[in-house]
Amino acid sequence: MKSILFKSSLIFLLFISSSIFAQDFQGKVTYMSKTTLDIDFSASGIPADRIQMIKERMKNNLEGTYEFTFNKTASIYKQEEKLDQSPNGGGGMRMMFMGGGASGKYYKNIQTKILAKENEFSGKFFLIKDSLTSYNWKMEQETKIIGQNLCFKATAVVERPMKREFQFGRGSQTEEQRKEAEKKEEENKNMKELITVTAWYTLDIPVSHGPGEYWGLPGLILEIADDNTQILCTKIVINPKEKEDISEPSKGKVISQKEYDEMVVEKTKEMRERMQNERQKSGGGGHIRIGG
Repeated sequence: MKSILFKSSLIFLLFISSSIFAQDFQGKVTYMSKTTLDIDFSASGIPADRIQMIKERMKNNLEGTYEFTFNKTASIYKQEEKLDQSPNGGGGMRMMFMGGGASGKYYKNIQTKILAKENEFSGKFFLIKDSLTSYNWKMEQETKIIGQNLCFKATAVVERPMKREFQFGRGSQTEEQRKEAEKKEEENKNMKELITVTAWYTLDIPVSHGPGEYWGLPGLILEIADDNTQILCTKIVINPKEKEDISEPSKGKVISQKEYDEMVVEKTKEMRERMQNERQKSGGGGHIRIGG
């Protein structure tokens, strides 16, 4: 039955392709993104009320609304601007995502297979230019409705850096404990693990686009589950009255993803060493790095 449903959807796709792929075709999707992160505060010595405040700040950094604009071949994914409502503008805590999204525009071109991401780091602007990540999608038989769209399931197994156990407040450790923790971190930094990415796509919108780095299916991706990150479509507008510019960004120093990640690792290590004494005095407010 599900096989028949899939074939019927493909036939339906042929009928609507001509209207979808008009010369001036453009679509706009709103996504909600949420990443969960478990951090061990037991050794931090931070009061319970301050721990709660830190968790609220983390939530503000790990959840967001994104706008995704696309045409037949290219797309731009960017986070909606929001005010930092936390006291003191975050209290010195910064969230760093290794190899993740972009702080500015995230451009993809599925025809030329290139990406360009605007990122700001340490007060400098970078333009990460690289090839698109290729996903070896496996088509599943499961279906579900997202909004008014029939969606099909696809999965892909990808290799990612091994997740770490986060301990907040390393300044409360002895010098010996700190060195041992840093040694273990160094030993594990190149370890990898296999993660199953689950995507839900709709043939109602026959483009191979998706939010962030995801793409390559026969229909628009409306939902992603990637380890501890969930991305869900909340609104779709096809051929909006006001068209937006979908061109490759050019702001920032051009750098590859590998070069950028290596730079962030090195600069983060330098900052951590410089701020070690300050963290020991304050008992909190450190830097948290997520991923590789």
